[in-house]
Amino acid sequence: MSRPDGTVRREHVNSRTRARRWALPAVAVVVAATFSWGAPAGADSDPSGLTEAIDTILGDPRMEGGAASVVVADARTGETLYQHSPTGRLMPASNTKLATSAAAMGVLGPGYRFTTDVLADGRVKDGVLGGDLYLRGTGDPTTLAADYDKLAADVAAAGVKRVNGRLVADDTRFDAHRLGDTWGADDESSYYAAQISALTVAPDTDYDAGTVIVEAKPGAKAGDKPVVSVTPKNDYVHIDVSGASTVGAGGADTLAVERQHGTNTITVSGTVPVGGDTTKEWVTVWEPTGYAAAVFRDALAAHGVKVGGATRLGRAAPESARRLAAHDSMALKDLLVPFMKLSNNMHAEALVKAMGYERTGRPGSWEDGLAAVADYLKGAGVDAGRVRQVDGSGLSRKDNFAARQIADLLLSVRDEPWYADWYRSLPVACDPDRFVGGTLRTRMCGTPAALNARGKTGSLTGASALSGYVKDADGRELVYSVVQNNYLVSSVKPLEDAIVVTLAKSSAGETVTAVLPRSTRSVPAAERRGDLECSWRKPAAC
Repeated sequence: MSRPDGTVRREHVNSRTRARRWALPAVAVVVAATFSWGAPAGADSDPSGLTEAIDTILGDPRMEGGAASVVVADARTGETLYQHSPTGRLMPASNTKLATSAAAMGVLGPGYRFTTDVLADGRVKDGVLGGDLYLRGTGDPTTLAADYDKLAADVAAAGVKRVNGRLVADDTRFDAHRLGDTWGADDESSYYAAQISALTVAPDTDYDAGTVIVEAKPGAKAGDKPVVSVTPKNDYVHIDVSGASTVGAGGADTLAVERQHGTNTITVSGTVPVGGDTTKEWVTVWEPTGYAAAVFRDALAAHGVKVGGATRLGRAAPESARRLAAHDSMALKDLLVPFMKLSNNMHAEALVKAMGYERTGRPGSWEDGLAAVADYLKGAGVDAGRVRQVDGSGLSRKDNFAARQIADLLLSVRDEPWYADWYRSLPVACDPDRFVGGTLRTRMCGTPAALNARGKTGSLTGASALSGYVKDADGRELVYSVVQNNYLVSSVKPLEDAIVVTLAKSSAGETVTAVLPRSTRSVPAAERRGDLECSWRKPAAC
């Protein structure tokens, strides 16, 4: 099998052999040297200077009092070339998605698709369905309003003009737990922390499932209320503009958009000047199953299908129900692109629950899905007993990975038959296309790492990570994993970049250390706030 770089995949070896092969070099290095923040540990035994170069980067004052776990390895041989606290477990943030995405490809398969069905429980006679109409989801986080519209058109084309019964939203493929372990309450209305359901709606082709887009622009004159629109158009959410107003040109723009806890009332508050900019926010909904049902019910009405009964949520369709229409998602190998390039949390959680269902036949849960991830990691030669993973996305601050386990995963997946598709999903340094460069599109530009390094980013307050692949000056492919925690500055991403650029500039015999910016002033604006992934700040900062 050919790799993305055109080389041929080496003969597959079993997971136990891989684990032994990688572990031995690591043990040898640990015996030889103990790394610290001080002098360049191991420099005497490393004539290339790589150890001294990376130790110097990690000794930057921005990491004073912080913690880092770093591993660099030869991708072909698995030999460890550098390590610093390799087994130190830290918050990996969105580097967690490396484990989730690889497990999804292994458990579900690259051709896996989510299906959304419409089923009839009853006979259709003279255009009237004498029973309930079911909308059944299996977890698709990419379903758009246009997809529900097509389902409604297909129902009408099947001859249904009226439903005497109810519209029933069947979300029973997943359990009823909507939010991940220890997700922050202050993130409730933030789109990157949307509720997880087997039925949901994405308002855009970034596929931000479980959210609506709210746009508020100034009124025509001072004293007018702002003009507010919602995408997709629906009556499931309610807009409250009582606390918002338009002020004279040049006045303060303080508009804020937020959903009230436990409701679907979205408040728009503050002021916007005449002629001012439009405020645009992605806001989560409360109970995405009802959101999907409301969008579908509106679509049915638009196609001339009247539902006489009320909408009911969370009831399974009977086995005897007959399918009227169906929509399939894109294949998993293609879904990985928006998922990984834009670090989409909701995709990660939907895949975890889908794995849970496929593994057990029970409604998909975090518990069963994460057990499937752990099983995959063990089979890949990764010591899953040294990992704590409580969600699929890394949004939880209870997730703990060490660079050793991440690097072992990056080495292992190179032997998978689906590796080329998975590798393609990783962001590419300095590629300006959002669906190629992703969260790395503004980083490492003007360096040998540009259009060379691929990696998964990770950002939470006090936690940053970057792990992936890069070719050195000799064309040798390297695996790297850098996880940093407990720093107090706004961002330590320049340190990550300096390590990767150093690898890209160097050869096996000589290390060329990257110039490390001494402040954030030379860092792209999109990366100066390191508390969240740049793609989580809408409109996207990367």
